Amino acid sequence: MIVQIYTLQSVEEAIEVISVGVDNIGITPASIGLPGEISYETAKDICKKVEGGTKVALSVSSNIDEIIEMVMFVCPDVLHLCGEPGELNVNAVRSLKERLQKFNKGLPIMQAISVDDMSALDFAKEYEEISDFFILDTSTTAVQGVGASGNVHDWNVSKAIVDSVDIPVILAGGLSAENIKEAISIVHPWGVDSLTHTNKFLKDGSFIKDIEKVREFYINATVK
Repeated sequence: MIVQIYTLQSVEEAIEVISVGVDNIGITPASIGLPGEISYETAKDICKKVEGGTKVALSVSSNIDEIIEMVMFVCPDVLHLCGEPGELNVNAVRSLKERLQKFNKGLPIMQAISVDDMSALDFAKEYEEISDFFILDTSTTAVQGVGASGNVHDWNVSKAIVDSVDIPVILAGGLSAENIKEAISIVHPWGVDSLTHTNKFLKDGSFIKDIEKVREFYINATVK
């Protein structure tokens, strides 16, 4: 079981999370008010200086030039596209992949899917051909793009997607140490992701990762 943890905000924090055994670390290079966003410079440092783990960089942009600019500066291992559903249609994502191919020999695309109802299955089938991974998440009007809601969705829909596609699927959306075993038993994903429920919230409204919550999540996700 692949374990992915969002969103890391410093080299030191990323190293600590990797030391737990986490496979993928998620970063949010942006300056538009997203939860846990960091500068391109900090994101690049995490990708460059942190040994081990797969570095996944998130983008909510629908502007291909902006996405490429971020990727070229930050140099992640995987690009996580989680803008509003459908803003980047299949042809746009295909064009993005073709342009990225010229620079880095094919950066894998992790396409976010907002699991609101069974229409998510149609979205998955449409985007499967140009995606390397799916991440199934829960949307909220409080945050731009798909994810960071802290809420679960209908895992039966996620299971239907896992059963219907031939690419790896990461389950996200409100996952915690308390519900991760049940989620895995229902959905049978390739990987799982946690943001909100592995955070320690600070008085100013910001957050850092709670390493004990990360460790408990990792253990419950990987130990049968």
